Amino acid sequence: MRAYIVERPEAGFTQVELPRPSPLAGQVLVRVQASGVNPLDTKIRAGKAAHAKQPLPAVLGLDMAGVVEEIGAGVTTLRPGDEVYGMVGGVGGLQGTLAEFVVANAELVALKPKSISMREAAALPLITITAWEGMVDRAKVQEGQTVLVHAGAGGVGHIAVQLAKAFGAEVFATVSAEKRHYVEEFGAVPIDYRTLSTEQYVAQYAGGEGFDVVYDTVGGATIDASFVAVKRYTGHVVSCLGWSTHSLAPLSFRGATYSGVFTLMPLLTGLGRAHHGEILREAAALVDGGRLRPLMNGRRFAAGDISAAHALVESGAVGKVVVEL
Repeated sequence: MRAYIVERPEAGFTQVELPRPSPLAGQVLVRVQASGVNPLDTKIRAGKAAHAKQPLPAVLGLDMAGVVEEIGAGVTTLRPGDEVYGMVGGVGGLQGTLAEFVVANAELVALKPKSISMREAAALPLITITAWEGMVDRAKVQEGQTVLVHAGAGGVGHIAVQLAKAFGAEVFATVSAEKRHYVEEFGAVPIDYRTLSTEQYVAQYAGGEGFDVVYDTVGGATIDASFVAVKRYTGHVVSCLGWSTHSLAPLSFRGATYSGVFTLMPLLTGLGRAHHGEILREAAALVDGGRLRPLMNGRRFAAGDISAAHALVESGAVGKVVVEL
């Protein structure tokens, strides 16, 4: 099969021929039609993502959408010909999705939403699972709550905004002025974090009391801002980039709570794989119900353009980037 390998940190992609894998018990073989490109993929390629445990040379790519080609023993939920999507490899020594075929644990994938293309479906898995684990699993967002999403036009951010809306919350999102229309389209109130301090936007948009849920997708100083923006006693802060050192005093003085999200856990440890499939099934229903959609970048990329796709993601371009195979 055709595959695209990165030999060493920051190197380009080399097309090679590899043996076509065969699914073991509990696995499926998927013919990859589209492979999503995430910031994490670019960090792995640069050798700057030790937490992903993906030694080079390797076939990269976490996300994919494609067609089930073959199933392994014991797989009853999927069959050849099914169109599926999932976050299935590219870390922990697992082959990634920039290849003609990929073997995946059947619990990690779900039937793709019927109403969108393979390209759009391949954009969803990592960001949707990350947003869901924070917004739904950890914060338990519910109707009537106020939610603040940091970087509401970003990959995880724009999905978190839509999930909070789908669960009945009133949603606010920090965003730069030039991107405010994106969060408005997804139903959130934009907050220009460049012109308002945390205290100012809490006073203006949360009555000075703070937000019920604050989802940080940025890390660093934004986590500290989140601790100041959350509601006293009942508020909850979630971060998918909570890897730096912070003072817990602002959070403690509010009697609020915090939790982290580490989306790679099932791929690295095998723990919780079935939940990823459950999330993607729930997300597919939201997509087909018109309540969730990916924000796509306008540029399209074929297999010969993988390096250009990575460069676009590294540049901070708005919208999800996908390589169509």
